[in-house]
Amino acid sequence: MIDLTTPPTRFIGCDVGKSAIAVFDAGASRGFTLPNEREALDAFAAGLDASCFVICEATGGHEAGLLDALVGAGRAVHRADARKVKAFIRSLGTLGKSDAIDARALARYAQERHDRLPLWRPRERVRDDLHVMVATRRDLVAERVACANRLAAPGAAPVAARLKRILAAIEAEIAGLEADMAALIAANAPLERAAKILQSIAGIGATTAVALIALMPELGTLDRRKAAALAGLAPHPRQSGKTDAYRRTRGGRPDIKRLLFMAALSARRHNKTLKPVYERLIANGKKPLVALTALMRRIIVIANAKLRDAQCAI
Repeated sequence: MIDLTTPPTRFIGCDVGKSAIAVFDAGASRGFTLPNEREALDAFAAGLDASCFVICEATGGHEAGLLDALVGAGRAVHRADARKVKAFIRSLGTLGKSDAIDARALARYAQERHDRLPLWRPRERVRDDLHVMVATRRDLVAERVACANRLAAPGAAPVAARLKRILAAIEAEIAGLEADMAALIAANAPLERAAKILQSIAGIGATTAVALIALMPELGTLDRRKAAALAGLAPHPRQSGKTDAYRRTRGGRPDIKRLLFMAALSARRHNKTLKPVYERLIANGKKPLVALTALMRRIIVIANAKLRDAQCAI
């Protein structure tokens, strides 16, 4: 595990592309382009010392080689949230957009905020595989909805037979993915235990439990506020002068939020603990969506607490 025993003094920003990486070394005040290839990445990582702090953005998986090379060489690296970096660049008044400009901005972002940025920790292969399966299932479900809507639309007769075949194929692939995910969970004792704990919460079924394990591996290691914030369910104030509007939830991981919305719909009917909470909020004049959001927040807090108490961080 990489730990910064001394504060870094050299900050390097990497704007990752599919075939090349724009690099800016703030310490040497120079930029260059690096091929996004294993041999070049290993050589780049080997040339860095312990004073370096490297930062890059998530780029659809194209950053994986760079992260692997840096971690393998024992170098500190942070994978940044693109939205935060873009907001940072806008705050500098920068209007131009290029790979070199972004690399320079990333290096400055690291220099100013490195003490608050968590280092990248590689996941186990089984977790990566599960994440890919969950994401693929999500995309297939979206395709299924789109095809079903198209089939139900007026004038669909000329393509109805094709749409039905596509829907049948999508259904088969979704079922196959669910079977693969269940087998992967069953073959890993810690993940299987975590899935059972999550499913003990009314409203969380097998599919939702697996998705939570894949999309929010931090569950069981957080306090309740951080768990709510990571799920995008922390209420933020909207107050100005005499106006004090409804608080809104912002940020976090949207996929988690969608999962918990469906879990909350179930919990408001079947969860003996959460159903009275929902009814009380409605009786107190809260909007249904506000009451459901409160249930979503409680569900993720309960899930985090159960895994933490069972010493079953996923």
